[in-house]
Amino acid sequence: MSAFDEGVALSAWIAVAVVAASGALSASRKQLDPVGFILIACVTAFGGGTMRDLILGAPVFWLKAPGMVLLASGVALLVFFTAHLVERRFVALLWADAVGLGLFAVLGTEAALRWGADPWVAILMGTITATFGGILRDIICAELPLILRREIYATAAAFGAAIFVALIQAGLPRDIALPIGAFAGFALRGAAILRGWSMPTYKARPGRDYPDER
Repeated sequence: MSAFDEGVALSAWIAVAVVAASGALSASRKQLDPVGFILIACVTAFGGGTMRDLILGAPVFWLKAPGMVLLASGVALLVFFTAHLVERRFVALLWADAVGLGLFAVLGTEAALRWGADPWVAILMGTITATFGGILRDIICAELPLILRREIYATAAAFGAAIFVALIQAGLPRDIALPIGAFAGFALRGAAILRGWSMPTYKARPGRDYPDER
């Protein structure tokens, strides 16, 4: 395995662990059993990357690394036995999700680039990788998905992905571009959590009267 592949593998394993923890924390808020914890953790950790690979026609990444499933399951069981020690589990979930968002955004973008996708497609695939697992997690747990809340979420993933692509195209080494892109996505998401930043929302307006109406 090359140093490049080792770096990809290490980053992916870290991302899986963190995002699986966010899924398990969501399961703890719903008071699920250990099987439910494992299911939600795995759906959260692998949902976005699976969707990306299916769209690109690439081999599904976790099928080539079954140890990742064991890692996500182990994290889920660890959270099952320790979640009661965390006083503000939703806050912990938000921050674990933010870390995973930044990591998966650049890893998904990088995977798409390696499969020959155009830069804009790679950014889209990175955004899907970072957000789709969380969407599935929230839908299964009967929560309003974070991507639909009045806060910056998918935009942060796209921002980190775009920074990564820009740095790669500027000729920076991958080992420099990846952490910068991941941190950019995490920083924007973190700022949105701390400061309550959100995108403008639609404002309802009174209906207009038309002259030909009777």
